[in-house]
Amino acid sequence: MTEAPRSTSISRRRFLQGSGLAATAGLAGCLGGSGGSGLDELNVAYMPIYPDMQYFVMEEEGLFDELSVSVSGKKFSDGPSIVQASATGDFDVMMFGIVPAMIVMDKGIPAKITAANIKNAMQILATDDFAALWEEHGKDAFAEFEAQEGRKFTFGTFPPGSVPDILLRYWIQNTLGLDPEEDVNIKGLGGAAAVQQALLSNNVDGTSIMEPVPTVIDANDAPFQSIAWAGDFMPGQPAAVTLMHDRLRQDNRDLATEFVELHRQATNFVADNPDTAAQHASSVIGESALPVETARAALDSPASDFITDPHDIEGGAEIFADYAQTLGKTEAQLTVDEMFDYGIYDSL
Repeated sequence: MTEAPRSTSISRRRFLQGSGLAATAGLAGCLGGSGGSGLDELNVAYMPIYPDMQYFVMEEEGLFDELSVSVSGKKFSDGPSIVQASATGDFDVMMFGIVPAMIVMDKGIPAKITAANIKNAMQILATDDFAALWEEHGKDAFAEFEAQEGRKFTFGTFPPGSVPDILLRYWIQNTLGLDPEEDVNIKGLGGAAAVQQALLSNNVDGTSIMEPVPTVIDANDAPFQSIAWAGDFMPGQPAAVTLMHDRLRQDNRDLATEFVELHRQATNFVADNPDTAAQHASSVIGESALPVETARAALDSPASDFITDPHDIEGGAEIFADYAQTLGKTEAQLTVDEMFDYGIYDSL
Protein backbone atom coordinates (compact mmCIF):
# COMPACT_ATOMS: atom_id res chain seq x y z
CA MET A 1 0.00 0.00 0.00
CA THR A 2 1.38 3.41 -0.98
CA GLU A 3 1.71 5.91 1.81
CA ALA A 4 -0.27 9.08 1.25
CA PRO A 5 1.88 12.17 0.71
CA ARG A 6 2.33 14.47 3.67
CA SER A 7 2.90 18.18 3.19
CA THR A 8 5.28 20.14 5.37
CA SER A 9 6.02 23.83 5.10
CA ILE A 10 9.47 25.09 5.92
CA SER A 11 9.42 28.82 6.65
CA ARG A 12 12.24 31.19 7.54
CA ARG A 13 11.92 30.04 11.12
CA ARG A 14 15.34 28.79 12.12
CA PHE A 15 18.64 30.48 12.81
CA LEU A 16 21.72 28.55 11.81
CA GLN A 17 23.18 26.91 14.87
CA GLY A 18 26.80 26.04 15.57
CA SER A 19 26.75 23.25 13.01
CA GLY A 20 29.63 24.04 10.75
CA LEU A 21 27.20 25.30 8.12
CA ALA A 22 27.19 28.95 9.11
CA ALA A 23 29.40 29.57 6.10
CA THR A 24 26.29 29.37 3.96
CA ALA A 25 24.93 32.54 5.55
CA GLY A 26 24.41 35.20 2.95
CA LEU A 27 24.52 32.62 0.16
CA ALA A 28 21.42 33.94 -1.55
CA GLY A 29 22.90 37.41 -1.71
CA CYS A 30 26.25 36.14 -3.01
CA LEU A 31 24.58 34.19 -5.77
CA GLY A 32 22.28 36.95 -6.79
CA GLY A 33 18.98 35.59 -5.44
CA SER A 34 15.84 35.16 -7.51
CA GLY A 35 14.71 38.73 -7.42
CA GLY A 36 11.97 39.39 -9.91
CA SER A 37 11.84 35.76 -10.98
CA GLY A 38 8.19 35.27 -10.14
CA LEU A 39 8.90 32.21 -7.96
CA ASP A 40 8.11 32.88 -4.33
CA GLU A 41 8.11 29.25 -3.18
CA LEU A 42 9.87 26.01 -4.11
CA ASN A 43 7.75 22.86 -4.07
CA VAL A 44 9.97 19.87 -3.28
CA ALA A 45 8.98 16.20 -3.45
CA TYR A 46 11.11 13.84 -1.35
CA MET A 47 11.15 10.38 0.22
CA PRO A 48 11.94 9.26 3.82
CA ILE A 49 14.98 7.19 2.82
CA TYR A 50 18.72 7.72 3.21
CA PRO A 51 19.23 8.57 -0.49
CA ASP A 52 17.41 11.83 0.34
CA MET A 53 19.64 12.59 3.34
CA GLN A 54 20.50 16.04 1.98
CA TYR A 55 16.85 17.03 2.29
CA PHE A 56 16.84 15.96 5.96
CA VAL A 57 19.89 18.08 6.69
CA MET A 58 18.68 21.11 4.75
CA GLU A 59 15.38 21.01 6.59
CA GLU A 60 16.62 20.27 10.09
CA GLU A 61 19.66 22.60 9.94
CA GLY A 62 17.51 25.47 8.70
CA LEU A 63 19.41 25.75 5.43
CA PHE A 64 16.22 26.36 3.50
CA ASP A 65 16.05 29.67 5.37
CA GLU A 66 19.09 30.75 3.36
CA LEU A 67 17.19 30.51 0.09
CA SER A 68 15.63 33.64 -1.33
CA VAL A 69 12.21 31.94 -1.35
CA SER A 70 10.35 29.64 1.03
CA VAL A 71 10.23 25.86 0.61
CA SER A 72 7.27 23.52 0.82
CA GLY A 73 8.14 19.82 1.07
CA LYS A 74 5.85 16.90 0.30
CA LYS A 75 6.78 13.39 1.42
CA PHE A 76 6.10 10.31 -0.73
CA SER A 77 6.71 6.67 0.08
CA ASP A 78 8.31 5.76 -3.26
CA GLY A 79 9.53 7.14 -6.58
CA PRO A 80 6.67 5.87 -8.77
CA SER A 81 4.25 7.79 -6.52
CA ILE A 82 6.21 10.98 -7.26
CA VAL A 83 6.10 10.15 -10.97
CA GLN A 84 2.32 9.92 -10.77
CA ALA A 85 2.06 13.18 -8.83
CA SER A 86 4.46 14.95 -11.19
CA ALA A 87 1.91 14.86 -13.99
CA THR A 88 0.45 18.10 -12.63
CA GLY A 89 3.84 19.80 -13.03
CA ASP A 90 3.62 21.29 -9.54
CA PHE A 91 7.06 20.27 -8.27
CA ASP A 92 10.09 22.47 -8.81
CA VAL A 93 12.45 19.90 -7.29
CA MET A 94 12.04 16.14 -7.04
CA MET A 95 14.48 14.14 -4.91
CA PHE A 96 13.93 10.50 -5.82
CA GLY A 97 15.33 7.56 -7.76
CA ILE A 98 17.07 8.03 -11.08
CA VAL A 99 14.73 5.61 -12.89
CA PRO A 100 11.56 7.47 -11.83
CA ALA A 101 13.40 10.66 -12.82
CA MET A 102 13.97 9.16 -16.28
CA ILE A 103 10.30 8.29 -16.50
CA VAL A 104 9.34 11.88 -15.65
CA MET A 105 11.67 13.23 -18.35
CA ASP A 106 10.50 10.62 -20.85
CA LYS A 107 6.90 11.72 -20.25
CA GLY A 108 7.82 15.16 -21.54
CA ILE A 109 7.92 17.07 -18.28
CA PRO A 110 10.67 19.67 -18.84
CA ALA A 111 13.29 18.81 -16.21
CA LYS A 112 16.90 17.64 -15.81
CA ILE A 113 19.12 16.18 -13.10
CA THR A 114 21.25 18.88 -11.48
CA ALA A 115 22.73 16.90 -8.58
CA ALA A 116 23.23 13.33 -7.46
CA ASN A 117 22.33 12.40 -3.88
CA ILE A 118 24.08 9.08 -3.35
CA LYS A 119 25.80 6.23 -5.17
CA ASN A 120 26.26 2.49 -4.52
CA ALA A 121 23.12 2.60 -2.36
CA MET A 122 21.54 -0.82 -2.85
CA GLN A 123 21.98 -3.96 -0.77
CA ILE A 124 20.58 -7.36 -1.82
CA LEU A 125 19.30 -9.06 1.34
CA ALA A 126 18.29 -12.70 1.75
CA THR A 127 17.36 -14.96 4.65
CA ASP A 128 20.18 -16.49 6.65
CA ASP A 129 19.18 -19.94 5.39
CA PHE A 130 19.38 -18.80 1.78
CA ALA A 131 22.67 -17.06 2.45
CA ALA A 132 24.10 -20.45 3.37
CA LEU A 133 22.86 -21.87 0.06
CA TRP A 134 24.32 -18.84 -1.71
CA GLU A 135 27.69 -19.40 -0.08
CA GLU A 136 27.70 -23.01 -1.30
CA HIS A 137 26.01 -22.78 -4.71
CA GLY A 138 26.31 -19.17 -5.89
CA LYS A 139 23.71 -18.30 -8.51
CA ASP A 140 22.50 -21.92 -8.53
CA ALA A 141 21.21 -21.31 -5.00
CA PHE A 142 17.92 -20.07 -6.49
CA ALA A 143 17.33 -23.39 -8.27
CA GLU A 144 18.42 -25.26 -5.13
CA PHE A 145 15.97 -23.21 -3.05
CA GLU A 146 13.12 -24.01 -5.46
CA ALA A 147 13.99 -27.72 -5.37
CA GLN A 148 13.97 -27.73 -1.57
CA GLU A 149 10.98 -25.47 -0.96
CA GLY A 150 8.78 -26.31 -3.94
CA ARG A 151 8.45 -22.65 -4.86
CA LYS A 152 10.52 -19.84 -6.30
CA PHE A 153 12.55 -17.51 -4.14
CA THR A 154 10.49 -14.35 -3.55
CA PHE A 155 11.98 -10.88 -3.51
CA GLY A 156 9.86 -8.05 -2.15
CA THR A 157 10.97 -4.54 -3.03
CA PHE A 158 9.82 -1.13 -4.23
CA PRO A 159 7.24 -0.94 -7.06
CA PRO A 160 8.12 -1.75 -10.69
CA GLY A 161 10.12 1.04 -12.29
CA SER A 162 11.84 2.05 -9.05
CA VAL A 163 15.60 1.97 -8.59
CA PRO A 164 15.54 -1.02 -6.19
CA ASP A 165 13.36 -2.95 -8.64
CA ILE A 166 15.45 -2.15 -11.72
CA LEU A 167 18.73 -2.73 -9.89
CA LEU A 168 17.49 -6.12 -8.66
CA ARG A 169 16.51 -7.17 -12.17
CA TYR A 170 19.86 -5.97 -13.52
CA TRP A 171 21.73 -7.98 -10.89
CA ILE A 172 19.76 -11.15 -11.59
CA GLN A 173 20.03 -10.88 -15.36
CA ASN A 174 23.35 -9.19 -16.06
CA THR A 175 25.44 -10.29 -13.08
CA LEU A 176 24.03 -13.75 -12.41
CA GLY A 177 22.88 -14.63 -15.93
CA LEU A 178 19.44 -15.69 -14.70
CA ASP A 179 15.94 -14.66 -15.79
CA PRO A 180 14.19 -12.32 -13.33
CA GLU A 181 10.82 -13.39 -14.73
CA GLU A 182 11.41 -17.15 -14.66
CA ASP A 183 14.00 -17.97 -12.01
CA VAL A 184 12.67 -15.86 -9.11
CA ASN A 185 9.50 -14.11 -8.04
CA ILE A 186 9.65 -10.31 -7.65
CA LYS A 187 6.86 -8.52 -5.79
CA GLY A 188 6.37 -4.77 -5.70
CA LEU A 189 5.43 -3.97 -2.12
CA GLY A 190 5.43 -0.19 -1.92
CA GLY A 191 7.95 2.00 -0.10
CA ALA A 192 10.64 1.36 2.49
CA ALA A 193 8.17 0.89 5.35
CA ALA A 194 6.29 -1.81 3.46
CA VAL A 195 9.51 -3.64 2.55
CA GLN A 196 10.80 -3.39 6.09
CA GLN A 197 7.55 -4.82 7.49
CA ALA A 198 7.60 -7.69 4.99
CA LEU A 199 11.14 -8.58 6.09
CA LEU A 200 10.40 -8.33 9.80
CA SER A 201 7.32 -10.53 9.41
CA ASN A 202 9.18 -13.04 7.19
CA ASN A 203 6.73 -12.58 4.33
CA VAL A 204 9.48 -12.47 1.70
CA ASP A 205 12.77 -14.28 1.20
CA GLY A 206 14.82 -11.25 0.24
CA THR A 207 14.88 -7.74 -1.12
CA SER A 208 16.83 -5.05 -2.94
CA ILE A 209 16.83 -2.05 -0.64
CA MET A 210 18.68 1.04 0.53
CA GLU A 211 19.57 2.25 4.00
CA PRO A 212 18.37 2.52 6.65
CA VAL A 213 16.30 -0.65 6.10
CA PRO A 214 19.22 -3.14 6.17
CA THR A 215 20.49 -1.64 9.43
CA VAL A 216 16.99 -1.61 10.96
CA ILE A 217 16.60 -5.28 10.03
CA ASP A 218 19.94 -6.09 11.65
CA ALA A 219 19.08 -4.09 14.77
CA ASN A 220 15.91 -6.15 15.14
CA ASP A 221 17.83 -9.43 14.82
CA ALA A 222 15.70 -10.45 11.86
CA PRO A 223 17.17 -13.47 10.04
CA PHE A 224 18.41 -11.60 6.94
CA GLN A 225 21.83 -10.61 5.70
CA SER A 226 23.40 -8.94 2.70
CA ILE A 227 24.51 -11.26 -0.10
CA ALA A 228 25.43 -8.53 -2.62
CA TRP A 229 26.14 -4.80 -2.69
CA ALA A 230 25.71 -2.56 -5.72
CA GLY A 231 29.17 -1.10 -5.23
CA ASP A 232 30.62 -4.51 -6.09
CA PHE A 233 28.62 -5.37 -9.20
CA MET A 234 27.89 -1.84 -10.50
CA PRO A 235 30.46 0.59 -9.07
CA GLY A 236 29.04 4.11 -9.05
CA GLN A 237 25.47 2.81 -9.12
CA PRO A 238 23.14 5.82 -9.19
CA ALA A 239 20.22 5.92 -6.81
CA ALA A 240 18.43 9.11 -5.79
CA VAL A 241 19.00 12.34 -7.70
CA THR A 242 17.84 15.92 -7.59
CA LEU A 243 15.63 16.59 -10.62
CA MET A 244 14.75 20.23 -11.36
CA HIS A 245 11.86 21.53 -13.43
CA ASP A 246 12.93 23.90 -16.20
CA ARG A 247 11.05 26.80 -14.63
CA LEU A 248 13.64 26.59 -11.84
CA ARG A 249 16.64 25.15 -13.69
CA GLN A 250 16.48 27.50 -16.67
CA ASP A 251 14.17 30.38 -15.81
CA ASN A 252 15.49 30.92 -12.26
CA ARG A 253 19.11 29.87 -12.62
CA ASP A 254 20.38 31.82 -9.61
CA LEU A 255 17.83 30.19 -7.33
CA ALA A 256 18.63 26.77 -8.80
CA THR A 257 22.30 27.40 -8.06
CA GLU A 258 21.46 28.39 -4.48
CA PHE A 259 19.66 25.07 -4.00
CA VAL A 260 22.49 22.94 -5.42
CA GLU A 261 25.06 24.80 -3.31
CA LEU A 262 23.02 24.07 -0.18
CA HIS A 263 22.75 20.46 -1.33
CA ARG A 264 26.54 20.30 -1.48
CA GLN A 265 26.81 21.88 1.96
CA ALA A 266 24.41 19.19 3.27
CA THR A 267 26.49 16.41 1.71
CA ASN A 268 29.60 17.75 3.42
CA PHE A 269 27.70 18.13 6.69
CA VAL A 270 26.84 14.40 6.75
CA ALA A 271 30.50 13.50 6.31
CA ASP A 272 31.69 15.97 8.95
CA ASN A 273 28.85 15.61 11.48
CA PRO A 274 27.50 12.04 11.28
CA ASP A 275 26.10 12.05 14.81
CA THR A 276 24.00 15.14 14.14
CA ALA A 277 23.02 13.88 10.68
CA ALA A 278 21.76 10.68 12.31
CA GLN A 279 19.61 12.75 14.67
CA HIS A 280 18.17 14.60 11.69
CA ALA A 281 17.42 11.36 9.84
CA SER A 282 15.69 9.96 12.91
CA SER A 283 13.68 13.17 13.26
CA VAL A 284 12.47 13.24 9.65
CA ILE A 285 11.82 9.50 9.25
CA GLY A 286 10.43 9.18 12.77
CA GLU A 287 12.26 8.11 15.94
CA SER A 288 9.89 5.21 16.58
CA ALA A 289 10.72 3.78 13.15
CA LEU A 290 14.37 4.82 13.20
CA PRO A 291 15.98 5.34 16.62
CA VAL A 292 18.96 7.67 16.62
CA GLU A 293 21.46 4.90 17.37
CA THR A 294 20.17 2.85 14.44
CA ALA A 295 20.27 5.91 12.20
CA ARG A 296 23.89 6.46 13.19
CA ALA A 297 24.84 2.83 12.51
CA ALA A 298 23.27 3.07 9.05
CA LEU A 299 25.62 5.94 8.19
CA ASP A 300 28.57 3.54 8.55
CA SER A 301 27.16 1.26 5.84
CA PRO A 302 28.99 1.19 2.49
CA ALA A 303 25.54 1.90 1.01
CA SER A 304 25.57 5.37 2.64
CA ASP A 305 27.82 7.00 0.05
CA PHE A 306 26.46 10.55 -0.21
CA ILE A 307 27.50 12.82 -3.07
CA THR A 308 26.37 15.93 -4.93
CA ASP A 309 28.49 15.82 -8.11
CA PRO A 310 26.21 14.50 -10.91
CA HIS A 311 29.27 13.51 -12.99
CA ASP A 312 29.88 10.67 -10.51
CA ILE A 313 26.85 8.70 -11.69
CA GLU A 314 27.04 9.27 -15.43
CA GLY A 315 28.21 5.74 -16.31
CA GLY A 316 25.61 4.05 -14.15
CA ALA A 317 22.93 6.39 -15.48
CA GLU A 318 23.64 5.18 -19.02
CA ILE A 319 23.24 1.57 -17.87
CA PHE A 320 19.96 2.39 -16.14
CA ALA A 321 18.70 4.33 -19.16
CA ASP A 322 19.33 1.34 -21.40
CA TYR A 323 17.70 -1.06 -18.96
CA ALA A 324 14.70 1.22 -18.34
CA GLN A 325 14.02 1.44 -22.06
CA THR A 326 14.51 -2.31 -22.55
CA LEU A 327 11.97 -3.01 -19.80
CA GLY A 328 9.53 -0.54 -21.33
CA LYS A 329 9.68 1.92 -18.45
CA THR A 330 10.65 4.66 -20.90
CA GLU A 331 9.74 4.92 -24.56
CA ALA A 332 13.18 6.18 -25.56
CA GLN A 333 16.66 5.51 -24.21
CA LEU A 334 17.62 8.82 -22.71
CA THR A 335 21.07 10.22 -23.44
CA VAL A 336 23.39 11.86 -20.92
CA ASP A 337 22.63 15.27 -22.43
CA GLU A 338 18.89 14.64 -22.12
CA MET A 339 19.19 13.55 -18.47
CA PHE A 340 21.77 15.91 -16.97
CA ASP A 341 22.43 19.61 -16.58
CA TYR A 342 26.00 19.71 -15.27
CA GLY A 343 26.29 23.46 -15.61
CA ILE A 344 24.88 24.38 -12.22
CA TYR A 345 27.15 22.07 -10.23
CA ASP A 346 30.17 22.96 -12.36
CA SER A 347 29.58 26.66 -11.68
CA LEU A 348 29.78 26.31 -7.89
